[in-house]
Amino acid sequence: MVWPSSRVSLLREASATAANSVSIVAPIYNEAANLPVLWERLSAVLKTLGRDWEVIFVDDGSSDASLRILRELTEREPRVKVVELARNFGQHSAILAGFRQSRGEVVVTLDADLQNPPEEIPRLLEAIDAGNDVVGGWRANRQDRAFRRLASRWHNRVTSLIVGVPMHDYGCMLRAYRRHIVDTVVQCDEKAAFIPALAASFAKRVAEIPVAHDQRIAGESKYNFLGLAKLSLNLITGFSLAPVQFVSLLGILIALIDTAFAGFLLLHRLLYGPQQEGALWTLFAVLFFFVGFLFLALGLIGEYVGRIYQEVRHRPTYVVRTVHESDADRAGRG
Repeated sequence: MVWPSSRVSLLREASATAANSVSIVAPIYNEAANLPVLWERLSAVLKTLGRDWEVIFVDDGSSDASLRILRELTEREPRVKVVELARNFGQHSAILAGFRQSRGEVVVTLDADLQNPPEEIPRLLEAIDAGNDVVGGWRANRQDRAFRRLASRWHNRVTSLIVGVPMHDYGCMLRAYRRHIVDTVVQCDEKAAFIPALAASFAKRVAEIPVAHDQRIAGESKYNFLGLAKLSLNLITGFSLAPVQFVSLLGILIALIDTAFAGFLLLHRLLYGPQQEGALWTLFAVLFFFVGFLFLALGLIGEYVGRIYQEVRHRPTYVVRTVHESDADRAGRG
C-alpha cells in the first residue's frame, strides 16, 4: 500500500512533534500565594518553545487554596493536569506521581516557590538537545541562609561520591530528563528514592548548567535542617553499602587495637605487678568507646533492615486521590 505524500508528511510532522514534546512536572505543597505568578511566567516561557507541551501539577496534600487554584487552571488550559494525592507524601513521591502521568519525550521538574526561574527551562532543553540524558541546574549564586548552603555543599559532595557522578548541585529541582530515564526511575518504584541521584546513576551523559536562583516570594521552605539530614541518610543507605562496610572494617580495627591493648596490660602486669592508678579510668574510656560504636553499628543495621521491611511490604509510595483535567482532554483520551 502506497500512502499519499500529504499523509506521509503529516505522519512525519506528528512524529517530530512527539519527539520534541516536553512535560513540566511541579510538586505543590501549600504554594497558593506563588501559583498565579508561577503560571503567568511558566506559560509565557512555554509559548515560546515551539514544542508540544503539557504541565502536570502534583498537589501533595496541600491544606491551603492550592488545589482550588490548580483546578481552576485546568478549566482554562487543556494542557494542564493536576494530580491530587491523598495526603502529603513528600516532594520526591510527588515527582514520581507526576512522572507516571507525563507523556513528553523530555520531562522537566520545577519547584513552585519561584526560586528556580521558569525562564531557565529553554536552556535545559538546549542541553538535552545536545545529546545529554540528564541535565541538572546548578544554583551558582544561591539566595539561601548560610546553614542551608553549608548543608547543601556537604550533601552534594556525599551524593557525588556515592553515585559516582560528580555534580555541584544535586539539590536543585530544576532538572530535565529524557523519556527513557523517567521510565526507568518509575519502574524502580523505590520507597525512599532520591530522584536526581537515581536518574544520574542510569544516565550515560549527564550535564550541569548554572541557573539563576531567586529569593522565595511567599511562604516558607519545606526543608528544615532535620529534613535535610533525613534526606542525606536516605541517600547514603539507599545507594551504597559503604556505611555497613565501614562499620565492619572499623570493627576489625577495634578488635586488633583491643587485642594489642590487652597484651600491653598483661605484659605491664607481669613486669611491674598490679597497678591501681589510672587503669580504671582507661578501662572506662575504652568501654564507653566500644558501647558508642555498638550503638552506631546497631543503628546502621537497623536502618538497612527498616528499608528492607518497607520494600517487602509493597505498600504504594503514594496514593492518587484523583486526576483533574479539562473535559476536552478527558474526552480525547476516552
